[in-house]
Amino acid sequence: MSLIPEFFPKVTGFEWDDGNSDKNWLRHRVTRAEAEQFFLNRPLLVAHSPGRTQIETRYFALGRTDLDRHLAIVFAVRGALLRVISARPMSRRERRSYGQSQTTQADPKI
Repeated sequence: MSLIPEFFPKVTGFEWDDGNSDKNWLRHRVTRAEAEQFFLNRPLLVAHSPGRTQIETRYFALGRTDLDRHLAIVFAVRGALLRVISARPMSRRERRSYGQSQTTQADPKI
């Protein structure tokens, strides 16, 4: 089973770094479970992250949890595993972009 087949067909699970997991909870009150739910719900917007790293490609995504909490997540793909780097609530601007994408997808005339 693929976790996010439309973007990364070979991703089957998560890799967690305790430091990032703790940071996401302490700074933003985002749990591992919420971050994982985020990748299972649609719509999910994914783009390359304009990050500072030369080591691996990072991605930026907007989506929501099962309880409709809107999150912004930076992540990397390592083989078949997805590694969450940062998870936080969406900003107002990100919510607007996410909402507009839902409207565009729902109305094919747009």
